[in-house]
Amino acid sequence: MEPARLSATDLACRRGERLLFRDLSFALGPGEALQVVGPNGTGKSSLLRILAGLLRPAAGTVDRQGGVALLDDRLPLDEHLPLGRALAFWHRIDVGGYGPAQLAGLGLDRLADVPVRFLSTGQRKRVAFLQSNPWVTPVWLLDEPLNGLDADAAAFVQQEVAASLVHGTVAVIASHQPFAVPGLRRLDLRDFAP
Repeated sequence: MEPARLSATDLACRRGERLLFRDLSFALGPGEALQVVGPNGTGKSSLLRILAGLLRPAAGTVDRQGGVALLDDRLPLDEHLPLGRALAFWHRIDVGGYGPAQLAGLGLDRLADVPVRFLSTGQRKRVAFLQSNPWVTPVWLLDEPLNGLDADAAAFVQQEVAASLVHGTVAVIASHQPFAVPGLRRLDLRDFAP
């Protein structure tokens, strides 16, 4: 497998008539992580969607080497199924990645019989992290990954990201909260406001 890489060159993002940021550039190689910060509405989530290839930039280019795992606030699970069955469906499609250690680390091993619609905000965030299946992809894009998590789950997510970086993963983390990953670089979107 080729080493993971992610770079952006002169990116600009427009939402409606509003230009959120412009002239944004960075490059990440294997084992590198970047935290994107900025006030609400500055384009952190939009940047991650551009990097994932789900949103077209107003200008600039993105170069990705390796598959992408995007963790955002969307949870593509059947709300009426028990969590275990809902996850099993996606696990058959996205083979590999997580197992009992990840389920237990996120405190989801005890929720297999609970319908998805009854999960709390923090439980849903844990499921979203698991369902994004980052363990099999070399580029991780994490949008507010610690929101709604208790201290144990937040520590688990940060440990998983740090461990993945040791193995050559690239991570971009959009978060208002401090994120404990060695060598984490920081990009403030206010520096790229028009």
